[in-house]
Amino acid sequence: MSANPFSLEGKVALVTGGNAGLGQAIAVALAQAGADIVSTSRRPASETQVQVTALGRRFLALSADLTTTAPIAGIVEQAIAFGGLDILVNNAGIIRRADSVDFTEADWDDVIDTNLKSAFFLAQASGRHMIAEGRGKIINIASMLSFQGGIRVPSYTASKSGLAGITRLLACEWAGKGINVNAIAPGYMTTDNTEALRADKARNQQILDRIPAGRWGEASDLGGAAVFLASSASDYVNGAIIPVDGGWLAR
Repeated sequence: MSANPFSLEGKVALVTGGNAGLGQAIAVALAQAGADIVSTSRRPASETQVQVTALGRRFLALSADLTTTAPIAGIVEQAIAFGGLDILVNNAGIIRRADSVDFTEADWDDVIDTNLKSAFFLAQASGRHMIAEGRGKIINIASMLSFQGGIRVPSYTASKSGLAGITRLLACEWAGKGINVNAIAPGYMTTDNTEALRADKARNQQILDRIPAGRWGEASDLGGAAVFLASSASDYVNGAIIPVDGGWLAR
């Protein structure tokens, strides 16, 4: 182990959904630890680029719609050409809300395709490269709904429960090949995905009353866990799903 086991100097990290929110915070945290960043998103990642390059790290922004697997091969090829692919963070995700009796097939498919299908096939494409190199780190962004049912988000719950299972499966297959596959399960965070919950005064208070830390999480709260799982400090951590939730699951 190096003198600084949390250093990511010389590494390249691919972060999906890196233009804002949790993805942006994770990208910046990895850059602070020394990694160069490849970010994919549907919208421009100019703000993330400013923050990463201000740290003296290289940054490559790729436009990609991960409701389909079509961009995946190109994303991985461009990351490798940029300087390698040492770390994959499967962060891109969407959510749709409706009562289960009213939930549409389109809302089911869009969420499953983005949150679960594309995450698996990005891990597959990245894993092929990492296995050939004999090392690599894959971090999936799970959810409290990887553990719990939630309400009015059936496809999101299914996708995040599935992602937890895929994390464990890939860890079982690839741990012996030098690849660490783990996940972070954010608690209730102040992101676009939770805007509707925070705008509902009653629901917002119900959530706050359940969080021992007494506050919603900020995107920056994920940075430390991401750096840990991306670094050599976690070389014997496989198939873990680390909650960063202010104590939500402990309640």
